[in-house]
Amino acid sequence: MREILPALNRWYASGSPFGLATVVAVSRSAPRGPGAAMAVGPDDQVVGSVSGGCVEGAVFDLAKDVVESGKAQLETFGYSDEDAFAVGLTCGGEITLLVRPVSAAIDPSFGQVAASVAEHRPVVVATVVDGPARRGGTLAVWPDSVAGSLGDEGLDAAVTDDARGELAQGATGRRHYGPGGERREDDVTVFLQSFAPPPRMLVFGAIDFAAAVARIGAFLGYRVTVCDARPVFADPRRFPDEAEVIVDWPHRYLGGTEVDDRTVMCVLTHDPKFDVPLLEVALRSPAAYIGVMGSRRTHEDRLARLRDNGVDEAELSRLRSPIGLDLGARTPEEVAVAIAAEIVALRWGGSGAPLGDTVGAIHPPRLKSV
Repeated sequence: MREILPALNRWYASGSPFGLATVVAVSRSAPRGPGAAMAVGPDDQVVGSVSGGCVEGAVFDLAKDVVESGKAQLETFGYSDEDAFAVGLTCGGEITLLVRPVSAAIDPSFGQVAASVAEHRPVVVATVVDGPARRGGTLAVWPDSVAGSLGDEGLDAAVTDDARGELAQGATGRRHYGPGGERREDDVTVFLQSFAPPPRMLVFGAIDFAAAVARIGAFLGYRVTVCDARPVFADPRRFPDEAEVIVDWPHRYLGGTEVDDRTVMCVLTHDPKFDVPLLEVALRSPAAYIGVMGSRRTHEDRLARLRDNGVDEAELSRLRSPIGLDLGARTPEEVAVAIAAEIVALRWGGSGAPLGDTVGAIHPPRLKSV
């Protein structure tokens, strides 16, 4: 839902109620995961998607209905048969949607949530999906505060504890409780949607390929920083507006910035005076991906220099070089696609092989949302 929040925030601030459909459960080969969202606002404006086009027409009508009635609805869509006009998924999967009305009167904390997401502050939105509690009721949970209520103090307390645990993992999913928050009961189903700060992409080396990598990184939802020690290259005018541009020695900047196990690094300098000290820091960080540009000869020289500086084989094995998947890429934009493809494959455990050569589920289960 993160990508449609700017539109939702505009509607909310203007006082225009809207219908918000959120995927709360999936099974088999569903096209979108839990948390995917679509909304219908004033003048029948539509943002987002819950199925890639299969059921959006029906969801449009549901969203308008809930705005008119003021009552949330739960709807499940499964496989649509050979009837071309049937409403349902063509992939054989199943999705369950919660469609709820949103306005300042119904959800007074929505504006705070939207602001937190825009400012990269972590927050969880807990929404009642089913049970004796009011369907569509919400509780917003931050690491140090809450807003709203699900209608019972015990339920609020239990959900708050679980929401903070989910937030630490960046996870999204359903939890079940008794009416008063009892852990061993399942009368009430609550959907916990985590909005952890977006993962970071650090691009080192402000060469011509860097602008294309920065653009595709932002498109994939990363918070992108480009760093280079040379001011003439590290010019913000050369990069997309979404990218932060830093003039500093790469190893010095990396040593003083936040890196976690969702961070990806693209080292594009292929110059040992920059690469070697940078990689000594990078390889001892928890980063998820460290890709390095350069020829095979350059990479062998780089490995030798790193070994001489005390980097061990386990650390060196984390390097992905030459960077990217073998797509035959030539232009900066094509190379950026190859790099992005390798990052996505690593993120979800993909093989990088053509789907036609694989067997089994196309969309493996999603373990957590980032």
